[in-house]
Amino acid sequence: MWTRLASAASAALLALSAPVFSADDLMARVLSFSDLNTWAEDDHAAALAVFRDTCDLIDGDEWPQLCKLAATPINARSFFELFFRPVLIEDGADPMFTGYFEPELRGARSPDGPYRYPIYRLPPDRVSGAPYLSRRDIADGALVGRGLEIAWVDDPVELFFLQVQGSGRIRLTDGSTIRIGYAGHNGYNYRSIGQELIRRGVYEPHQVSAKVIQNWVRRNPVEGQDLLNFNPSYVFFRELPRLPADKGPIGAMHRSITPMRSIAVDPAFVPLGAPVWVEKNGATPLRRLMIAQDTGSAIKGAQRADIFFGSGAAAGDLAGQIRDPGRMVVLMPIQIAFGLEEKAKG
Repeated sequence: MWTRLASAASAALLALSAPVFSADDLMARVLSFSDLNTWAEDDHAAALAVFRDTCDLIDGDEWPQLCKLAATPINARSFFELFFRPVLIEDGADPMFTGYFEPELRGARSPDGPYRYPIYRLPPDRVSGAPYLSRRDIADGALVGRGLEIAWVDDPVELFFLQVQGSGRIRLTDGSTIRIGYAGHNGYNYRSIGQELIRRGVYEPHQVSAKVIQNWVRRNPVEGQDLLNFNPSYVFFRELPRLPADKGPIGAMHRSITPMRSIAVDPAFVPLGAPVWVEKNGATPLRRLMIAQDTGSAIKGAQRADIFFGSGAAAGDLAGQIRDPGRMVVLMPIQIAFGLEEKAKG
């Protein structure tokens, strides 16, 4: 049964991690596990292992006891089916899945030869909530000479997409590697350069991908830099010296994320740390239980998610191909789901 969620009521009902709905016409429906396409065929133990990684960080009174149970040698599928109920939340927007990855760039600790594009730390005078220098300002040298550089890389396009991804690895000339993660941004909203290429008539919508954009910018360096500057948003980074090489990048919950089990969501609708059943369609359909452990500036809406594909060029090639419809269903603690169900009956 469907229920319409007013913003105040939904915030109270779904207080697992205090999501705040902005619309008055959100629709929620409690499903059964038999409604989830190929649910029984998934590797629930793999999903449970990833769930355990961040369970202790989820807000809400419902979670501590669930986390204790998750740490016991319980059957994974039984755990989810006994203590959760699937809830489909929709806000009227078309569902959309995309992919992201952790890139690896070539770099150096000092500017030398091709290594002339800096990766910046968060400036100390950056005030949260207020616009700072734009991407164009920074590209024109507004931060030069302030000692904020972590490293210099050899490709401005790869640096741009590093900022889109929010974390990465820098392979230095001596063979060592720097792990870096998101530290903050300049306060400007993200603007899609792919959509701008479409608006300019350079490409049709079905032609645009990260690889196509990269190649176009490289072929047109002057126009390419102007295209990159079309997106005023700029991301600053921090070094992660304690992050082991075999671990994934740090997500929004300040823990490593896991390839093909972690997704980025809009926390206004999906509680961070919650299990989410993904039914992605398209050329490579995916049916899998994943964990909402990350966010992204372009990930907005109740049915919007970004799937983490892993690290390196191969993961990037796969992630760049994903722009698919489908649906995602949030697994909520049974008390919360029953609350929704009672509201629907009322």
